[in-house]
Amino acid sequence: MTSTLPPCPKCQSEYVYQDQDMLICPECANEWNPNEAAVDEDALVLKDANGTLLSEGDKVTLIKDLKVKGSSSVLKIGTKATIKRFVDGDHDIDCKVDGAGDMMLKSQFVKKA
Repeated sequence: MTSTLPPCPKCQSEYVYQDQDMLICPECANEWNPNEAAVDEDALVLKDANGTLLSEGDKVTLIKDLKVKGSSSVLKIGTKATIKRFVDGDHDIDCKVDGAGDMMLKSQFVKKA
């Protein structure tokens, strides 16, 4: 007997079973509703200092003077940057800062421009 249920989206197990409206994977204990749009739980969702959602490619502005680690220079308040990507960790934004080049920043020190 061939199963017509889709494999588990997390572990790709074929041993998925249905319980009412939900599908359940016995190998990784993932439960999902096949009628709802899949949400990527691993995707980073970052907000700026004002609580506005940030996305890759956004232009942001510094809200505070920041010392550049390993250098005597300072990034001044109002300096603009463009978000390249989000990363896990303390400094969660990889961006290109105007006049300073590529740099990692914390989302709590920027606001969406």
